[in-house]
Amino acid sequence: MIPGVTIYEILTVTSILFFIGVYGFITRKNLISILISVELILNASVINFVVINKYLYPDMLQGVIFSIFIIAVAAAETALAVSIIINLYRQISSVEVKDIETMKY
Repeated sequence: MIPGVTIYEILTVTSILFFIGVYGFITRKNLISILISVELILNASVINFVVINKYLYPDMLQGVIFSIFIIAVAAAETALAVSIIINLYRQISSVEVKDIETMKY
């Protein structure tokens, strides 16, 4: 662990990051901002996995393995979401959620 920083302080910071991501996901109207909020949620969970694993089982790597898996899934999700957003922008010249809802299929 980091000297001088307790697990409670780290979990508090990651909880704040998680809820900032949830707030951004609920309130934002731009698809890029929503994607960034989802990434913030995932990164907060990755930090929680690593910190709790280091605190409970310092000799095991289960939390780190889960974190690597989450990072890989987040990278794939970001690549797919950005490609979908680019295609939507090409069709309707906007990345706002309200414009996509009114799009004719």
